[in-house]
Amino acid sequence: MQNKTFVAVAVGLGLMGLSACGSGEGTSSADSRTVTLVSHDSWAVSKNVLRDFEKRSGYKVRVLNDGDAGQAVNKAILTKDNPQGDVFFGVDNTLLSRALDNGLFEPYTAKGLDKVGAPYQLDKDKHRVTPVDYGDICVNYDKAWFGKHRLTPPQSFADLVKPQYKNLLVTENAATSSPGLGFLLGSAAQFGNDGWQDYWKKLKANGVKVVDGWEQAYSQEFSGSTGGKKAGGDRPLVVSYASSPPAEVIYAEKRPATAPTGIATGTCFRQIEFAGVLAHAKNPKGAEAFVDFLVSKEFQEDMPLKMYVYPVVQGAAVPAEFTEFGPAARHPETMAPGRIAANRDQWVKSWTSLVLK
Repeated sequence: MQNKTFVAVAVGLGLMGLSACGSGEGTSSADSRTVTLVSHDSWAVSKNVLRDFEKRSGYKVRVLNDGDAGQAVNKAILTKDNPQGDVFFGVDNTLLSRALDNGLFEPYTAKGLDKVGAPYQLDKDKHRVTPVDYGDICVNYDKAWFGKHRLTPPQSFADLVKPQYKNLLVTENAATSSPGLGFLLGSAAQFGNDGWQDYWKKLKANGVKVVDGWEQAYSQEFSGSTGGKKAGGDRPLVVSYASSPPAEVIYAEKRPATAPTGIATGTCFRQIEFAGVLAHAKNPKGAEAFVDFLVSKEFQEDMPLKMYVYPVVQGAAVPAEFTEFGPAARHPETMAPGRIAANRDQWVKSWTSLVLK
């Protein structure tokens, strides 16, 4: 997920970020009027929107940013018996089973959950987590590069292993990066348990480059990004998000008429983020109020241009830049949480041996 400065743009989930309301020094979850949010570094909200919540609820919000999504989830699990806060935001469907299996959350049915689209409610029977946003991990392409070379950009997973795209793609490490893991899961959804490894063998033979995280891939290696141009990036294909093209438009020094980057729509994997009341929270009532806030129309409509994700609440308005330059994929790859839980760790281990060695 994504943030105020475009160098941190990417849905989601393993990126740079900022605290929504400062460090909160001098406050504690033991204070019944303080609610402590634990999240990944990409959490962001407009100050006036957060102030509205604090004024209406009577709670003061303290934000604890705890690294990228994977780090934040793992730390929350390690401290689950004495949690750092009251409410957690930022666990996504690729890591959801790990959080649920470790008893990280207390069940809570959020006010307004009836307005959240059914496809996003992956824990609808127990309500341990509440859907907050979604985004699509997709291959982005540099329009100028492909125009200059008179080459049609790839549009599918299968296209990426064709000879004309040799040495053009950079992706993130599936073991260390949320978009990297999403791209791996997308390939497994596309080619099945028995076919994804053969696909990655072909991708490796076709010169795919793997780096640790999104920022390096997008801002340094990708020729189509603002940062990549300055850094001399020479890869015109990158694993990023469907919301990256509108971000390129919004953060351009001089706003272009069209986005300089495009999306390979047949390479997308849907990522859904959730929030939940932490088990053993010192202020569970405050946590419940904050979860309610996350699915309020005010927050849902503020969220897209703060974290570059899409709202899950029906009827929440989406910025025009999203619909014009980065619409969500119509037919993204998806995967049931149970299948992810059963295979994720072994797939990552196999991927690491296959691609990095």
